[in-house]
Amino acid sequence: MLSPQIKEQLEKVPFCDGKCDDAIGYLAVYRLIFALTLFFMVFSVLMIGVKSSRDLRAGIQNGFWGIKYIILIGTMVGAFYIPKESSFGKVWMYFGMIGGFLFILIQLVLIIDFAHGWTERWLENYEESQSKGWYCALVFFTLLHYILSITATVLLFVYYTQNSACGVQKFFISFNLICCIILSVVSVLPKVQEALPKSGLLQSSVVMLYVLYLTWSALNNSEDCRPSFLGKPHAIDAQSIVSLLIWFACVLYSSIRTASNSQVSKLTMSEKILVQDGDSADFSKGDAEKGKAWDNEDSEVVYSWSFFHFMFALASLYVMMTLTNWYDPSSNEPSSNQASMWIKIISSWLCILLYLWSLIAPLILRDRDFS
Repeated sequence: MLSPQIKEQLEKVPFCDGKCDDAIGYLAVYRLIFALTLFFMVFSVLMIGVKSSRDLRAGIQNGFWGIKYIILIGTMVGAFYIPKESSFGKVWMYFGMIGGFLFILIQLVLIIDFAHGWTERWLENYEESQSKGWYCALVFFTLLHYILSITATVLLFVYYTQNSACGVQKFFISFNLICCIILSVVSVLPKVQEALPKSGLLQSSVVMLYVLYLTWSALNNSEDCRPSFLGKPHAIDAQSIVSLLIWFACVLYSSIRTASNSQVSKLTMSEKILVQDGDSADFSKGDAEKGKAWDNEDSEVVYSWSFFHFMFALASLYVMMTLTNWYDPSSNEPSSNQASMWIKIISSWLCILLYLWSLIAPLILRDRDFS
């Protein structure tokens, strides 16, 4: 939809009627993701309260694929008949920002979990093997992350604070940098180390790098202080590519964690695994050699089907806002969206608070097991 080669073809669709401007690709993406989000939200509502695959609604979840595709494609086609002159674009942008913000919060949880898990695994490998290679690798990546973070901070100051009116941008960069330094200090405090022996600078460096990415992403949505050499922003620019890569990595990481029988699902917040000892699944129905599967949810679902579809709806909205560079239909500048700038900055502050809480929670809630 964003390809220049498709622009002429899009001018023929009903919502445009030959009078669309350069934002036609953005408007087309809005309509496609509207259909996709609506599809997932309908299924999220339909699956509320499903406890096992014996529920009558399980057939809708696990079957009728042909009908589902027809409904989805039909909804996408119908979305292109929404008039351009209507308030659809502006209203849907707010839905997209809210959904994108919620998915960013989920990304924060996954990234912080990844940072803690990374350090714990490598420290365990070092303790078991006594190989200095694991210790050197920890030190190397910690230093690498801090070097990248310092470099990013310098570049942000050099290129995003040239204008005298960029006081707010200077505050964002300085404040987030100071907060990240405080986090690094807190992570190695004796009391924190006593409560969390595997807490350290590697986690702090990962969080610092992600916070600075969110800061950079927010500054890119401020047109006044955007570097002049970047020219007019396009939908698929460096920021969008990095955002999509992080999105993909988070979803992949959660899928890998979910696939392991020793881990829980990070996206569906489930503490169950697909096949457990003593599971009531009827294994006699399955034949792996013939490609048949058994029903292991006839007694209890292993994840919330409703929340699963809700997660996909949020992910769709996040991708929509990323692809369109958080486009505001009422703005003359494609990527100048002050609301999205604040959403990303607030997300960076929430990331800082969330990581700080993961460090001090064992000191405050002493009755809980954080192992």
